[in-house]
Amino acid sequence: MPSPYRAIFSAPGTKGFSAAGFLGRMPLSMMGIGVVTMVSQLTGRYGLAGALSATLAMSAAVCGPQVSRLVDRYGQRRVLRPVTLVAVAAVAGLLVCAQQGAPEWTLFVFSVGAGCVPSVGSMVRSRWAEIYRGSGRDLHTAYSWESIVDEVCFIFGPIISIGLSTAWFPEAGPLIAAAFLLVGVFWLTAQRATEPMPHPKSQHTGGSALRSRGLQVLVATFVATGAIFGGVDVVTVAFAEERGHKAAASLVLAVYALGSCLAGAVFGLLHLKGNPATRWLVGVGAMAVSMIPLLLAGNLPLLAVALFVAGLAIAPTMVTTMALVEAHVPRTKLTEGMTWTSTGLAVGVALGSSAAGWVVDAAGAKAGYAVPVVAGALAAAVAFLGYRRLAGPAATGGRGEDDRHLRTDDDERVA
Repeated sequence: MPSPYRAIFSAPGTKGFSAAGFLGRMPLSMMGIGVVTMVSQLTGRYGLAGALSATLAMSAAVCGPQVSRLVDRYGQRRVLRPVTLVAVAAVAGLLVCAQQGAPEWTLFVFSVGAGCVPSVGSMVRSRWAEIYRGSGRDLHTAYSWESIVDEVCFIFGPIISIGLSTAWFPEAGPLIAAAFLLVGVFWLTAQRATEPMPHPKSQHTGGSALRSRGLQVLVATFVATGAIFGGVDVVTVAFAEERGHKAAASLVLAVYALGSCLAGAVFGLLHLKGNPATRWLVGVGAMAVSMIPLLLAGNLPLLAVALFVAGLAIAPTMVTTMALVEAHVPRTKLTEGMTWTSTGLAVGVALGSSAAGWVVDAAGAKAGYAVPVVAGALAAAVAFLGYRRLAGPAATGGRGEDDRHLRTDDDERVA
């Protein structure tokens, strides 16, 4: 492991909570694509599969920030465990209904419950922020590490989910995803020493973290970015099936994540200067442009190459996003703020997967790649229009409006 990464793990407990976070985040890459694979296996209907995946994502978008707001107030252990049990029970109901051929409305009802999952990535990043607050270099490396972990999940998650659902039984992918969620969350919340201290209700002034103008830009951009990811997932499965190699979709999507993983690893080693908002804008623009070659890929090897190149822009953009959230959101609402970016992605995934499913059903898989192309153009446009909100200093020296009354050494250092 390169020395900057080795250095961040010198703090006690960091290896444990990062490992638990890895397991807890596996469903992020497994559940949606597992539901798409399961439903398409059982019914052959990509429109229904995309709609159910969209329902999962929309439920997560609605529930995620509320769960994180409760975590900021009451702590991770008290909130995450009961929420996770609810989500796992709903997944079980979804799988039973799908296997038994229950009415479609039951699938949507249980999908809503299954989407009530905590943003495990935000929980882990908030622990890093607590440990390395005031050390920008170490926090940059920690965020880069977590982006690598995210991408490793997206390398192996689809392979496991699609592979099990196609080789074992259709419900296997979502089932294993639920098991990962249960184990990861309970392992993470068992580690009390690194859990951030909850903030009393009296410190939560000013309403939601989403009142931050900078966070609004990030979330709006991430809605379009999520549509890229949701569209690519659904269309790639259909593209592979049209060519007689449906299981290969997991390998192609893994290559997409591999490009992001490698870029994130390198990005974490860099000593960066300049305005992070500018780097973020360039990253969003690169993601948008990288979608265009997907329309030209005529076979799976060419598609894999195009997705690998497209993946190179993802992790650096995500790392920079977390740094911008940390700068523009009050400290007492940091977990909620990070979760709002995940919410933006989830909403976008819902829209992108649903739109892609209908386009595939109507015009075929290759035409479906128009969905991520359009989503990329929208992401770039929103990022460009909102750039000035991020490029300037935050209202209180980069710590958010609600931190004005918190007299900490770190605030004085920033000021």
